[in-house]
Amino acid sequence: MVGEDYTSIRHRQPSSTGHGTPEKNEMQKRSEAEKPFQNSSNGWVDVDRGITKKMQLIAEAEELKPAFMKEVDSQFTEFVNRLIAKSVLLESSTATSTFPVATCSERDLHKTKGLRAPPEHGKLFTARRSLLDELFEVDHIRTIYHMFIALLILFILSTLVVDFIDEGRLVLEFDLLVFAFGKFPVVISTWLCMFLSTFILPYGLFLQWAQGHCCSSHRKIRSLFFGMLFMLFQSIGLGFGPTYVAVSYALPPASRFVIILEQVRLIMKAYSFIRENVPRVLSSAKEKSSTIPVPQVTQYLYFLFAPTLIYRDNYPRNPMIRWGYVATKFAQVIGSLFYAYYIFVRLCIPPFRNISQEPFNLRGLVLCIFNSILPGVLILFLVFFAFLHCWLNAFAEMLRFADRMFYKDWWNSTSYANYYRTWNVVVHDWLYYYAYRDFLWFFGKKFKAAAMLSVFAVSAAVHEYVLGVCFGYFYPVLFCLFMCFGMVFNFILNDRRKGPIWNVIMWTSLFLGQGVIICLYSQEWYAHQYCPLKNPTFLDYVKPRSWDCHIQI
Repeated sequence: MVGEDYTSIRHRQPSSTGHGTPEKNEMQKRSEAEKPFQNSSNGWVDVDRGITKKMQLIAEAEELKPAFMKEVDSQFTEFVNRLIAKSVLLESSTATSTFPVATCSERDLHKTKGLRAPPEHGKLFTARRSLLDELFEVDHIRTIYHMFIALLILFILSTLVVDFIDEGRLVLEFDLLVFAFGKFPVVISTWLCMFLSTFILPYGLFLQWAQGHCCSSHRKIRSLFFGMLFMLFQSIGLGFGPTYVAVSYALPPASRFVIILEQVRLIMKAYSFIRENVPRVLSSAKEKSSTIPVPQVTQYLYFLFAPTLIYRDNYPRNPMIRWGYVATKFAQVIGSLFYAYYIFVRLCIPPFRNISQEPFNLRGLVLCIFNSILPGVLILFLVFFAFLHCWLNAFAEMLRFADRMFYKDWWNSTSYANYYRTWNVVVHDWLYYYAYRDFLWFFGKKFKAAAMLSVFAVSAAVHEYVLGVCFGYFYPVLFCLFMCFGMVFNFILNDRRKGPIWNVIMWTSLFLGQGVIICLYSQEWYAHQYCPLKNPTFLDYVKPRSWDCHIQI
């Protein structure tokens, strides 16, 4: 009986469903749509409908994910910026209570032009990690680092195989590195003289001036006298002396780079020390304070080694030194040197060794530029990684210097204006606060274009000076790229340009510029080696020798 009743019910159910009202059919369809795992008439679960619904939910979640992450990132960035601003205000109030500073308004500063803005209106130092240290914690980014290591291994293997085929043995002499860093005892002694003079003379001159400034009856004359002594030291002691040593001793290129770059660094540091402390003494004398805000000699010594060009009495410090981190960074610097060695040996020296024997024409120049893009880009990456990341982070870790923002995400730049600000933050801060802002403070805010042009001119001149002294010839390729194409791209590819296409344009022009630099400077280097002049005139020093070197071969 039970079986018969159950069978009859099963036979009646479809008929009753088929003869139901339209409203009931609509209600049934809605209930089926809302239940992804509703049982069918035969008792099986509708798995296909459940999988479809699940895939739809996953697709909707993937669509919402970028907007959600962007919102979280913006909120977190705003929170961190507010937190940093509050901590800086607390530090500024503490510093104000320790040393008297000027409290006049910006309009008063433009009127008097005797004092610059207080130090707390300048660069703010906060504890933060370098960007690559954070990115290398992501496996995807670290894989790119591993790819560069694999490329280095391939360079080493190719060099060893070629040397074994040509010489019948493994050649591990590294003659190029030995030549480039030759006469290194002269470099060490010259650096010691530069450092000791920068440590003693600027601090001593400032101390003598500051202690007698309040009591002097001829303050302007006295200040002018000490200022002339300081500028004399900057121009002759740090300016002419190291350059004379590098040229007279005929130092090789890498040894010259060490001396000249240290020369520029110490000049900028000494200027920053005087520029930051003189206004505090002037403000103290104006307020007739009994205390003279003179920094301690240990603070100045710390600043000379610290990886920054902006002087402060105190910097944010880490609680401990990670010596393993220091060893890793110095090892990466050494690895980058060997990387550059193999790039020059495999990609630069073979094609450029005999290039001066070919006539100088447009076709050869174009091929040379495009063939030089790959080594140029690799050298660019190595300079950034070895110096701006590894070298500066190693010294920052040894000094427990907590502000590690030596660069920003310059690779994401969509404009050259942003690229110049983020490529080398250490030098950019010095140029911004001591060249650009001081120019506007002196001439007024209406001359922003002139201030930017002056900063570009100073930067281009210093870059060309470094390359000219280190290579031993005058060939203003980098100066022309800075002042011509750099300025044009700075106004065309400005901060209003957004989107991926502008990042592609920026990278394309950057790659092409590196190819131009490597090609032209390498041609000129070998032209000077193959075509020496017996009695050169002034025009011979100015004219590029690579243009007509093939005539003399």
